[in-house]
Amino acid sequence: MSASEADHQARQLAELLLRGALTVDDFVARLELGRPPTVAHLVDATVDLDRRRRCGYPEVVYGEGKTVEAIERIFRALLEDGVDVLATRISADKAERLSLAFSKGRYNAVARTFRIPAEGARKETEGRVTILTAGTSDLPVAEEARETAEWMGAEVRMIHDVGVAGPHRLPAHLATLQSSHAVVVIAGMEGALPSVVGGYVACPVIAVPTSVGYGASFGGVAALLGMLNSCASNVTVVNIDAGFRGAYVASMIARLATEGRNA
Repeated sequence: MSASEADHQARQLAELLLRGALTVDDFVARLELGRPPTVAHLVDATVDLDRRRRCGYPEVVYGEGKTVEAIERIFRALLEDGVDVLATRISADKAERLSLAFSKGRYNAVARTFRIPAEGARKETEGRVTILTAGTSDLPVAEEARETAEWMGAEVRMIHDVGVAGPHRLPAHLATLQSSHAVVVIAGMEGALPSVVGGYVACPVIAVPTSVGYGASFGGVAALLGMLNSCASNVTVVNIDAGFRGAYVASMIARLATEGRNA
């Protein structure tokens, strides 16, 4: 959209507002929608600095396949824009070099995430997300989910090693699960745990299949198909080992639930 087109659109919206055909909130929302996106053009990346306005949360950096130098440049662009940085799939050797460049950076070696708080940035807690694992082998995916949900401002509770091989372990945690706005269930093998949890709670259950399992698990495909065929109606599924994606969706749900109750 050119500058003249943007000016014409703004004038039209202002006229609608003056005539009472638009509320103030609608006017602001439509004006923002027509605004050109803000980006940072780097040597090897185009960083979306407008994503928080459009989508509620800033851009997250996917670390695999990127050089340390490229990641550094992206981090600096985000920090200059006041964004709390979250990067996923960061290897230990990359994290070591990034820690030298960013003294406030924090690396979670299990999750393979790297986070840097922006200067003066503070977040209020926005909803409750519980992350549940079937076994301790699922911990790397669960930690990626935890780091993501905390970065998004959710109050996070973790429950580990309550898979269906020992179903007696789950009831002790029902009060925590039932007070959640969204639950992330992480499981490999046959992927049965989300269906069990779904039968106990009145909130969305985000199922994350993991690649944990023996040969016939096909690297998580068996768990994925089992979860997709869940008979619990409140279960939805993300990709294999996608702790980030599961937590992202759950945290958005939790925030919207909290906003709805406070409206």
